[in-house]
Amino acid sequence: MQLMTAWNSKVHQPWKPCADRSNSNAELPKSNGFLIIEANGGLNQQRLSICDAVAVAGLLNATLVIPIFHLNSVWRDSSNFGDIFDEDFFMHALRSNVNVVKELPEDILQQFDHNISSIVNLRVKGWSSPTHYLQKVLPKLQQLGAVRIAPFSNRLAQGVPSNIQGLRCLANFEALRFSEPIRMLAEKMVDRMVKNSSQSGGKYVSVHLRFETDMVAFSCCEYDGGEEEKHEMDIARERSWRGKFRKRGRVIRPGANRVDGKCPLTPLEVGMMLRGMGFDNTTSVYVAAGKIYKAEKYVAPLRQMFPRLETKDTLATPEELAAFKGHSSRLAALDYTVCLHSEVFVTTQGGNFPHFLMGHRRYLYGGHAKTIKPDKRKLALLFDRPNIRWDDFKRQMKDMLSHSDVKGSELRKPSASLYTFPMPDCMCKQPEASNEHGNTKKLTS
Repeated sequence: MQLMTAWNSKVHQPWKPCADRSNSNAELPKSNGFLIIEANGGLNQQRLSICDAVAVAGLLNATLVIPIFHLNSVWRDSSNFGDIFDEDFFMHALRSNVNVVKELPEDILQQFDHNISSIVNLRVKGWSSPTHYLQKVLPKLQQLGAVRIAPFSNRLAQGVPSNIQGLRCLANFEALRFSEPIRMLAEKMVDRMVKNSSQSGGKYVSVHLRFETDMVAFSCCEYDGGEEEKHEMDIARERSWRGKFRKRGRVIRPGANRVDGKCPLTPLEVGMMLRGMGFDNTTSVYVAAGKIYKAEKYVAPLRQMFPRLETKDTLATPEELAAFKGHSSRLAALDYTVCLHSEVFVTTQGGNFPHFLMGHRRYLYGGHAKTIKPDKRKLALLFDRPNIRWDDFKRQMKDMLSHSDVKGSELRKPSASLYTFPMPDCMCKQPEASNEHGNTKKLTS
């Protein structure tokens, strides 16, 4: 298959970004006080918290303090906001909509004895409505001059008024870009991928491979490692989730998880799927992942099927990566950017990373995610049929690719996230009929 023909552009209505609808001359009204939030989780969970915080600050007419990043037990990354995102750009891009400051002013700090933890922490339930914020949070904000909400992940409902959705769009797609060190290396990596993909017109496939030890452990799935694997997974589960999987009444059913499509795809399964879809061994493939579980054993068959396989460790030099080592969110930002600019993105296990990427790709590429989202229940059934004919398997994979193509330009449903489905909240329909969208080299994140 030619990478250029992976997607059928004729079936899609073209859209264009229109997230920045602000009046740059408008003066913001007097602030009701300072909003401090704590963003927890990995890179894209933090991203979600940041964008929702912008929306809540706009709703409350609050001044947003650059979010604090909570050190997560799984991600174990001590980076702060400015290590990952461009603070000055973020503040400038939002200046006409939400006032953002790097830190609390001295008079407010004095009021709380220079101790942020002394500022009242309002416990807000998940998916709270704008009404809840206006009735419960705003009075406290006006009374105290500053409030804190920690944790803040998923604390704002999906369905909010269009002006608040507009702030989410602006924050995610326009205001949040990675810090300069990340952008500079990411741009070099994208350029190298394009150069390595000269046989396919500079186009490449990116795969988000969720086969790290923690992911395999959390999924409670079994592979072919026997007792040794079971022992390693028990240790990994205890290290990251302390007793969660040993609670009384908790039953782990690996077989049921697999049939239900909940198991991370192995590198071999990803390779089989892609070859079945028609991607041959000249296809350049970028694998975005953390530290793969038993990488030498499991990645070898994928590399055999796709010799032009790259990761951040092969695409960047050890010297270039030195400043990023030990910082999982900064490394994830490199992966995010290389995946963002691929012709085809393959998601294998859900989560915030692919959800944000699919939305960002829709925003950049005329409303189409250009993403393969496999039916993992069907894949489990097919992979467990040892006598299946290759022609039959290929036909099923082509159908799966075609289904991903059709679903690529879905509109947001009321309960869905605009970070994954930016139409129609963040995008407008193009008047012209043609929809030829090549991948832009402008790094917007």
